[in-house]
Amino acid sequence: MADIGGHAIYKIEDTNMIYIPNDSVRVTHPDEARYLRIFQNVDLSSNFYFSYSYDLSHSLQYNLTILRMPLEILKTETTQTRQESFDIFEDEGLTTQGGSGVFGICSEPYKKYVWNGQLLDIVKDTVHHDWLLYVIHGFCGQSKLLIYGRPVYVTLIARRSSKFAGTRFLKRGANSEGDVANEVETEQILCDASVMSFSAGSYSSYVQVRGSVPLYWSQDISTMMPKPPITLDQADPFAHIAALHFDQMLQRFGSPIIILNLVKEREKRKHERILSEELVGAVTYLNQFLPPEHAIVYIPWDMAKYTKSKLCNVLDRLNVIAESVVKKTGFFVNRPDSYCSILRPDEKWNELGGFVVPTGRLQTGVLRTNCVDCLDRTNTAQFMVGKCALAYQLYSLGLIDKPNLQFDTDAVRLFEELYEDHGDTLSLQYGGSQLVHRVKTYRKIAPWTQHSKDIMQTLSRYYSNAFSDADRQDSINLFLGVFQPAEGKPHLWELPTDFYLHQKNTMSLSQTRRSYTYWWTRGVLNHLPLPYDEVTCTENRRKLIVKKFHKYEEEIDIHNEFFRPYELSSFDDTFCLAMTNSIRDFMPKNVGIDPSPFTVRKPDETGKSVVGNKSNREETVLQRKTAASAPPPPSEEAVSSSSEDDSGTDKEDEGAVSQRSTPVKMTDTGDNIKVTENIVQSMKDIYGINLSDVPSEDDLTIYTRFVQLGQNQHKQDKSSQQLCSKHHLDGVINIIHISSFSQDNIYEVQPPQVDKKSIDIFHAHIQAGRGIMQPLVKEDILMYREYIRNRYM
Repeated sequence: MADIGGHAIYKIEDTNMIYIPNDSVRVTHPDEARYLRIFQNVDLSSNFYFSYSYDLSHSLQYNLTILRMPLEILKTETTQTRQESFDIFEDEGLTTQGGSGVFGICSEPYKKYVWNGQLLDIVKDTVHHDWLLYVIHGFCGQSKLLIYGRPVYVTLIARRSSKFAGTRFLKRGANSEGDVANEVETEQILCDASVMSFSAGSYSSYVQVRGSVPLYWSQDISTMMPKPPITLDQADPFAHIAALHFDQMLQRFGSPIIILNLVKEREKRKHERILSEELVGAVTYLNQFLPPEHAIVYIPWDMAKYTKSKLCNVLDRLNVIAESVVKKTGFFVNRPDSYCSILRPDEKWNELGGFVVPTGRLQTGVLRTNCVDCLDRTNTAQFMVGKCALAYQLYSLGLIDKPNLQFDTDAVRLFEELYEDHGDTLSLQYGGSQLVHRVKTYRKIAPWTQHSKDIMQTLSRYYSNAFSDADRQDSINLFLGVFQPAEGKPHLWELPTDFYLHQKNTMSLSQTRRSYTYWWTRGVLNHLPLPYDEVTCTENRRKLIVKKFHKYEEEIDIHNEFFRPYELSSFDDTFCLAMTNSIRDFMPKNVGIDPSPFTVRKPDETGKSVVGNKSNREETVLQRKTAASAPPPPSEEAVSSSSEDDSGTDKEDEGAVSQRSTPVKMTDTGDNIKVTENIVQSMKDIYGINLSDVPSEDDLTIYTRFVQLGQNQHKQDKSSQQLCSKHHLDGVINIIHISSFSQDNIYEVQPPQVDKKSIDIFHAHIQAGRGIMQPLVKEDILMYREYIRNRYM
């Protein structure tokens, strides 16, 4: 599914449940078969991801930060026998002195985003650590942005929280521990694929979060209403639940925590506004006790109201919010600012926040976006913030001259498709159907043909919420270990509600009560704005251990993992060629088009406008990508998109959504001839000139001599190795090496010797860039006068 620094990320395609004890000693329980069916309702082949050597539960910033911790501190722990939890890096941190062994850093996974942690805890201390493979749930997609042939990988990873997890109407608000429903951490990673190494490559990432409003609230679906009324279940005058939630965020992300609240502010009947009023009071109360520089930033914006207005541009307003957010939080990049940005400083770049370190920049703080469902409106807002961050990331890597990206460019179209797949997948997992309100809806360029599809998506989501969500919730509770069967206790299907399973304070009375004023964890404020989890302290060092590997061990051998030299494979099947490509899939195919992915195109100028223009291999790749990134709906008729919870009766926009074209499977053999005729283009369309069908005799003669020269040279090299003689064979042409490089082949390049004059010219060029000019000699003045005379006189 993706490649990050040479570490492959895989998607689970199939699973098998194996009964370990011998059948002769098996004692069957009458309810075992039913529990097995419920357990297997969690489809592990749908958007579950893992990696053998990279920690997917943590962000790229965390993984590279622990790699730069003082190695002497970690090296002393290699003799310990403590069980390793997760292997994330191979030989990029430590290298032994003159041996084949390398050191890798193992860290404990972030349990909040691990979905099989409860299952592995049972055998964690019994089996070898190689048997422990932690899995995340959410979304993972990667596309290739080609900038004049330079490959840049754009990766989007969404980690769904396993705490208080469930379906749309059955999981709302937060539980007693501060975990909220539908909490997803989205990370966009940008890397220059020319160098696939964490130590030598260029990497950048930006993280943002979505999640339900952190209050005790719910919606009663027993009334069978499209929009059930919102109810505040418990009074929380001291914002105890919100304090627990934001304390978790301060530990993981640092400060500032920015809340973008998109729920409705003005309504005829008070509905969503109930949440806004309560959330404002909670944030105001908590900010009383925080230092002003680390206070929680609250941004309310009624997105539905602005969407209905014909005078307001929703995305322009979101772009202003995105700029202010990214300037406050900054982003992560593992290299210092480029020299060109120092020579030509950009005004926006100088205002960028975050934390600057000698090795680059760190993101401090995070944007937390929410509406009611955290689906349609939230996905569009996150896309706009991600688009703004993407511009800064490209600028930091020296790929664009200004941190700004325009709509209708190949780069933004590629990024928009990633975010639509991301939104569709998360919406299916939580709401039961795909998105309806997409970016094109809020740009008001969606075609009118989508109206009928919108109605189908609304019905599909309503059906899922009313009839299938309860069974899905039972499966999730059993899979995550929230409910564990036991003798003498009610069965899962006998429980009237799962409220008591997720609210631990209802099962036992806590002996200690958190402070109402000092509501954060001890030590967190001392390191702000940096996140406490990334600080070098004793508590965090206990989570890390150094493990020694052999250099060619299968688990860390990136070369064998990528090229698979012991398998018969084709380059066309390699992941780097099969992934979505900005030139192949988005750039217009007309001759004379600017190949830059940052050039604004017309709406109909895109490589994806006509399905018939794609080759069969590209169709197969697109089908595979779509199937991997978004699970299909139950049937073709039940179409795959949905509306926000208010789209059933109160549409946010009269415009409809532009559904991205679904890959069309080519029909039987009889149609292949017609498809081929549409695909084949003329020589003039491809090369700009008409090429003759048959080369002339002179051209064939020249080409034949060229082939013979190459064959003779190959024979000469082979014979010289066998005879170990300097004598040339008779009749063999000796080709003189004309390159300035003494060794110049695919295995080795030996740079030529540079004379003193060239070195002096290069040093003078460097000094001129720093503003130190060399004094002009008499020859330079005469040459300049001659140039002026010839040019202007």
